[in-house]
Amino acid sequence: MEWYLAYLILGALTGFLAGLFGVGGGLVLVPVLLILFDAQHFNSEHTLHLALGTSMATIIFTSLSSLRKHHQHGAVNWQVVRRITPGILFGTALGALLASSIPARGLGIFFTVFVYFVAAQILLGRDPHPSRQLPGPAGMTLAGTFTGWISSLVSIGGGAIVVPFLIWCNVPIRHAIGTASAIGFPIAVGGTIGYIAVGSHIESLPELHLGYVYLPALFWVALASVLTAPFGAKAAHRMKVELLRKLFAVMLIVLATKLLLKVLG
Repeated sequence: MEWYLAYLILGALTGFLAGLFGVGGGLVLVPVLLILFDAQHFNSEHTLHLALGTSMATIIFTSLSSLRKHHQHGAVNWQVVRRITPGILFGTALGALLASSIPARGLGIFFTVFVYFVAAQILLGRDPHPSRQLPGPAGMTLAGTFTGWISSLVSIGGGAIVVPFLIWCNVPIRHAIGTASAIGFPIAVGGTIGYIAVGSHIESLPELHLGYVYLPALFWVALASVLTAPFGAKAAHRMKVELLRKLFAVMLIVLATKLLLKVLG
């Protein structure tokens, strides 16, 4: 039961942060799930991939709860979601396939370096050129493919990529976060299918798994996250914009540092 309680607490925190920042929650889930899976003495060869797959499956439920609240505030640009989704689906499948062939240590280091880069861009970035706009269909498909590939590879909902990209294209931060929460759904669906497929032949995984998705963790984390995500989304629409940007970047740095220390062990 203590593991179920830990999953519930993790889900509550993840849901709130997903709603607040539009990040899907994977940046919180992956490091903490690694710790919990190690504590349960799962096979260390597969714990990172298991954390990635379980995190991706959880984002399906978190993103739905978060985007519903952002949509109520009129902060989801559905045209952007429609234009970017085809590339997202292709990219997530590619990322999941590559994740299974990359050693856990290398995958963890890649993940942390990527997150550090994103956080630095947000903290040090300048205001975008006032004439810059969203790209055309080809550019959006390319952006979607890149977002889906990276998101599936490191199991995030895409907010860490989509939010900075949309801000760079002069989309207001609250609308960028709301739109990212909606984009997290196709990312999570495509990525989850990929992690289930590539982990289906692994025999040394714990009981009650579906490929690289550990079902008990998925159930309890998702249960709590869907309840708290709307509160995070509500807070995002009440917070000052500059404070929201800085908190988003600081959160990325803290979580990346925790994961890097764990990977370097």
